[in-house]
Amino acid sequence: MKTPSWKQLRNKLPSLREFMPKTLLARSMLIILLPVVVMQIAVVFMFFDRHWQSVSTSLSEGVVGNIAIVLELYGEDPSQQALHRVSALAFEKMDLSVALLAGDLLPTSSHLKFNSRLDRTLHRALAGKITEPFWFDTTRYPAYIDIQVQVDEGVMRFIAPREKVYATTGNIFVIWLVGTTLLLTGVALVFTRAQLRPIQKLAKAAERLGKGQDNPGFKPSGALEVRQASEAFIEMQRRISRFVSQRTEMLAGVSHDLRTPLTRLKLQFAMMEQTPDVEAAREDLNQMQAMLEGYLDFARGDAIAEPVQVDLSSLVAKLAKKMVPANRLSNVALPSELTVVVRAQSIERCITNLLENAVRYASHVWVSGVKSSELAKIYIEDDGPGIDEAEFEDAFRPFNRLDEARNLNTEGVGLGLAIARDAVRAHGGEIHFSRSEHGGLRVELVLPVWV
Repeated sequence: MKTPSWKQLRNKLPSLREFMPKTLLARSMLIILLPVVVMQIAVVFMFFDRHWQSVSTSLSEGVVGNIAIVLELYGEDPSQQALHRVSALAFEKMDLSVALLAGDLLPTSSHLKFNSRLDRTLHRALAGKITEPFWFDTTRYPAYIDIQVQVDEGVMRFIAPREKVYATTGNIFVIWLVGTTLLLTGVALVFTRAQLRPIQKLAKAAERLGKGQDNPGFKPSGALEVRQASEAFIEMQRRISRFVSQRTEMLAGVSHDLRTPLTRLKLQFAMMEQTPDVEAAREDLNQMQAMLEGYLDFARGDAIAEPVQVDLSSLVAKLAKKMVPANRLSNVALPSELTVVVRAQSIERCITNLLENAVRYASHVWVSGVKSSELAKIYIEDDGPGIDEAEFEDAFRPFNRLDEARNLNTEGVGLGLAIARDAVRAHGGEIHFSRSEHGGLRVELVLPVWV
């Protein structure tokens, strides 16, 4: 069996990008906090392993040294008078309480916390300076350490203040570090959110522009780079509006200039003797006018219309009953209310084109819809010949006709689906094709819910 290479193993390992935060706020906070946390971990490690440990070792050895002196003095003179004098001296000079438990033995229970670094430090200090058996307890009294040493007369008990044995400021140091980290995190979060707010406004303004809505209240704000991007966006919006306005005015003029001679030709044909040649010429003229209307609709795209609230369910149901004969409309299943903000005429033309396409090539049509918090979806299915999956994208190309399958403008120039998708995309939506369970084409019309 061939051993996998390092490159193959690396490709199987999860990428660091999978664990990275997705939002800019989270990434900014990570950039700010990660160095601070790493630095504080290093400081805490150095503090506990070097400074705090060395201080605690020195304190423990100092107290154990005092205990060794008391034991030495007691060994030289074990009388009660000498013990009383040594005890008073130890309490006054060493802050060490000394008592002789005559006839007692060391406790057999162990209160040692072997996982505690402080207990290990004290145990090493006692073992290094005291030869007699000893026992100590660091958990019984919160502020004191109980140390007992076996002597000939019994047990010599020493009670030492905890701060004399251990450095007790470590917890305060850790709490201070955690507190400052939380404070810095709060300050960084407030300022980072303030810096990201203009970027979020710019993103919403761009989204509104992509859906054909104006941004009258949008103003540049935030950092210099964000202001520059906002000003460039506003200028881009002005250029787009100016271009659309100019194109609309030009199309209106072209439409007027072309319709005038077409109208004159229609009048001349109406006044001529109705021969087969005249009828054919009139049919060609009508087809030419239909082609002209298709060109103008595709180029104009209803860009100047104002978006309004529309109940998409009512609109689709009305158009389905109007465009599809009753004996061919198999089912209409739409939500009770599906409110969207769209250019009504543009979306109506889009749905009309899709329904006409289904009626032209199928015997039965099914219409349904669903709604979520962000999207409205309309499904139009039929039992016609459908479109090959490889030709889904080609069907949307302007002036493209799928001769061997189906196309909206069989008598036209192949603009119906292009007009439909442009209308939906102008509202931030999309049209998808797939195979219907009824054997034909399944058209999915997706629009964002804007209320």
